Formats: sequence, C-alpha cells, structure tokens
Amino acid sequence: MGSFFTGVRIIGGPVPLVIACVGLILFAILILRRRRTAGPKWPWAVVASLIIGAAVGLGITWLFVDVLNAFDTSLSPVSRAWIAASFAGIALALVNLRRSRVRRKVGALASVLVFVLVGATGVNAEFGQYTTIGSLTGASPFENMPAQVLLDQKAATDSGVRAAGAIWKHWTPPADLPANGIVGHITIPATVSHFRARDALVYLPPAALVSSPPALPVLVMMSGQPGSPDHVFAAGHLDRLFDTIASHNAGLAPIVVVPDQLSAPGVNPMCVDSTIGNSATYLTVDVPNWIRGNLHVQSGASSWAIGGFSQGGTCSIQLGADHPELFGSILDVSGELEPHVGSAEQTIATGFGGNAAAYAAAKPLALLARHAPYADTVGVFAVGGLDSRYNPIVRTVTAAAEKAGMRTTFLSSPGTSHDWSTVQYAIQNGMPVILAHMGLTKP
Repeated sequence: MGSFFTGVRIIGGPVPLVIACVGLILFAILILRRRRTAGPKWPWAVVASLIIGAAVGLGITWLFVDVLNAFDTSLSPVSRAWIAASFAGIALALVNLRRSRVRRKVGALASVLVFVLVGATGVNAEFGQYTTIGSLTGASPFENMPAQVLLDQKAATDSGVRAAGAIWKHWTPPADLPANGIVGHITIPATVSHFRARDALVYLPPAALVSSPPALPVLVMMSGQPGSPDHVFAAGHLDRLFDTIASHNAGLAPIVVVPDQLSAPGVNPMCVDSTIGNSATYLTVDVPNWIRGNLHVQSGASSWAIGGFSQGGTCSIQLGADHPELFGSILDVSGELEPHVGSAEQTIATGFGGNAAAYAAAKPLALLARHAPYADTVGVFAVGGLDSRYNPIVRTVTAAAEKAGMRTTFLSSPGTSHDWSTVQYAIQNGMPVILAHMGLTKP
C-alpha cells in the first residue's frame, strides 16, 4: 500500500485533473452559496475579491521572484497564472467567512487548502520537479543496479578495448540487444574527496547490456539544487530520451552517470572544494575513477561529456571549462555566471574562506579565459525561451565559450522556462552534436 501511494503520479494522470475539478466546483459553490442572502452587493464583492486576490498573488510573486530572487529562478506566464488563480480563489474563500455560519466557515477554510493545492499542482506541472507523491518525500522510484549487470560491465572493462573511436562504423547490433536500457542506484565511494555524496544513478543503454558490449562514451549529468540524482530521470526522463536515441542508433547511446554534487537537497557546495565539501574533487577524481574501474567506457576526453541543469548547469561549465583533459563536451542547461550561496560576500566567506580572488577565479568566464584556446571541446548551451532571468546569462556564457575556441551551440526552448521541459528539449536537440563528437553517430 505504501509503495502504491508513493508511486501515484502528480504530473499527468488523473490526480491533477481531480484536484482542478474539485477546485472549480468549490469555486462555483463559493460564488453561488450566498447569492440570495448577501444582497445586490454580492456580485461586486465577488469581482473585487477575485481581482484583489489575483493582484496580491502576482505582487508576492514579483517581490520574491523578480525583486528578491528568493528562489534563484524565474517563473513563466503560465506559472504566474496558476499563482494568480490560486490567490483569487483564496480571496473568494476569505470573503465567504464574513457573516457565515460555522459550517460554511469551515467549508470556506477547507477551500483555502484546496486552492493552495491547485496552485502548487499547476506550478509543479510547469516545472516538472515532483512527478509522484513519493518524490515529495524523497522516496526513490529506482532500485539498485542489479549486481550481475555491474559484474558483466566490470568483466568487459577488464578485458575490452577502451580507446575512443567512431563506434558506429564497427558496431553490428547482436541478437541479444534489448529494446531499452536500464536505470539503477549505485554507490560511488568518495575515496579521495571524502565528500558526503548520496547514491548516484546510472543509465546503461541497450548496447551496454549485451553479452559482449562495446566500450561506450559517458555523460556525467547533474540535477539542479534543491534536488537529487533521482530528479534527472524522474523529472527529466533522461532514460526515455536516451532509449529513443538508442532506438534510432542500433542500440548505441552514452552511458549516463548521475552523481550527487550536493550531498543534501538544501546544500550547495558550488562544485568547488571548500568547508562545505570537496565537491570538485569528488566529481573530477572519485567519479571518473569509479566509472573507469567499473563500467566499460571509452577513455579519451572526446568520449566524455559533462552536463547539468540550473546549479548542475553551472557545475558543468565550471568543471568542463576547467578540465578539458577530462571532458570533451559540455551540456549547460540554464546555468549561471558564477557559483553562489547567497550574496557575493556570503559566497566568498562560506565557500572560499574569505578569498575573493579564489571566488573570481572559479567563475565560468574566468575559467574559459584561463584555458583558452580549447583545441577540441564542444559546448551546448540551452535555456527556456520564457526564462527572462537566465536567457541573458546563458547567452553570455555561450559567447565566452565561443570566444575561447569551443564549438558552441545555443538552444532556446520554445514555450518553456526554468524547468525540466527545457532539459528535455536540450537533450533532444543538443545531444546530436555531442553524440557526433563522441563518435556514436556520423558527424
């Protein structure tokens, strides 16, 4: 029963529709219930409450999102409309409290909770952050990677050729090629960094699951913050996207490794080594060492990519720009101009021990300038077309990467904002460039 409950979807399916229908029914009841007893002024009270409520909702959104940047994100017009509708319903319910009987007051207060739920469900559907009830509580929908699968990968690693090359030229799909890849939890030890990482997730494409798998390229992918590795698959649906890529490519796709660069949802180590945690060393030493030691992957930098969304996107350009010897491709989706945990002063004090020069040196633009010119690096930069906050940022980073010698692609996802729909668009439209660079497809 518990697993069934946590698996109930809150994006798509009947649950959001039921919540919206209940909200509409309560909305109609609140308007009609006092039409006869409240007198001729009631219609004006309804209109006024709806206008004032919507205005308050939009005003609060503007203050916290646009002025204070309290959530480090931007909201699309659709999300703002959900918030306005939610506050309008709440205002209507509060008006119904005046001169009402106790039973009606209880009903009005219950309506407030429903309208809050309607707004939250609508905004969540737009962001795509929480897909099931279980994801709200941190419960993972994924099992551990089967031990035999890892043993088979380790055996192939120990015996197989790992040099980079044009795999598509030499690959013939065998009879035991499965239709889809698999996703599972694994533990990547923080042997060198001692970083307190949560379990990672690994996607193995169909070509990695045959009896004699080829050495495949790697994509190291990161979630946003707050977040976890689960979000990359539960909200971003990367397994489905790469299964589709594999289905059009004779089963070939990158192995996707999603490590935890945060340590906890509310923590941002900024992908540097600091008192918050040695996140940079974990991602550039421990994670690659585990991948090479346990998965049958290609060895050259051209076969390795690093990517991420939001905070993970910032990490991807930081680490990709700073380590061209590790990563030949970068996928930065809605990343920022600098790592931060609050204001610049707070960031310098918390993450850089008060060293302003170290903070400046850790910014993506500084890293790009320091390592220029890049001999053989591909950069794909994506942002939601409705994301007014991150659009100029991503364009600035794209221009700096191009100036530094990277082969860049800029993508603007139509009709999306700072959400997982943008990530999906970036994978669908940006990965072909990276796959060609990896040797998985024809250039």
